[in-house]
Amino acid sequence: MLRRTHTPRHLAVPTAVALACTLTACGTEGDEAAADVTGDITVFAAASLTDTFTELGEAFEAEHPGTTVTFSFAGSSALAQQIISGAPADVFASASPATMALVTDEELAAGDPVVFVRNRLQIAVPAGNPAGVTGLEDFTNEDLTIALCAEEVPCGVASVQVFEAAGLTPAPDTYEEDVRATLTKVELDEVDAALVYRTDVLVAGDAVEGIDFPEAEEAVNDYPIAVLAEAPNAVGGRAFVDFVRSEAGRAALGSAGFDLP
Repeated sequence: MLRRTHTPRHLAVPTAVALACTLTACGTEGDEAAADVTGDITVFAAASLTDTFTELGEAFEAEHPGTTVTFSFAGSSALAQQIISGAPADVFASASPATMALVTDEELAAGDPVVFVRNRLQIAVPAGNPAGVTGLEDFTNEDLTIALCAEEVPCGVASVQVFEAAGLTPAPDTYEEDVRATLTKVELDEVDAALVYRTDVLVAGDAVEGIDFPEAEEAVNDYPIAVLAEAPNAVGGRAFVDFVRSEAGRAALGSAGFDLP
């Protein structure tokens, strides 16, 4: 379901608003380019991009008066299936090349997708780590309550890879539909530990603690972005992708904990 998402968890993206002016829209040439970008722009984006993209959407709208950026955040595989089924969207930002391939294999992307950030998993535990979780091996402990992402979404695929790399068989109590649903289980103290992206741990603030583990390097996720072939507002979609990839966008994404290619 499409929604314009607002969140109280503000990251370091106000800097992007200030930078955007000097980078793209404050000279005469920039004003002319901005004038061509109008109307509604619909972006389908991985759940792990919720906070940063929401702030970037607000910065983009400030730079391009007359535009409205509407987001649909969910698991990348679910979004890909919606696009394949004909859901109208201008941009798709996926949390893995495999889910983007579901769209490109159907020739539904306008041009080649571009990797704009990378992300990796981190163990998330409630504040204070009451269960004393120390590493990935704790996920095999049936006495603990464990949450993982569903295996069909990118964070779930990455989880499978890290457990295989560690030679461990996890004992999860719940599989969640996307990384944000998995994070919520930790925030509400409903589980002892979960695997989420490190960017999600940062978003959660003091409610969650993150624990690094070496196997995370075996499953670093590339995030590709593309304008869609049937985009209702292709000009707006291209402008939004350019904004995400600008110095302002990269600064915001880097501040949120993403790795920059």
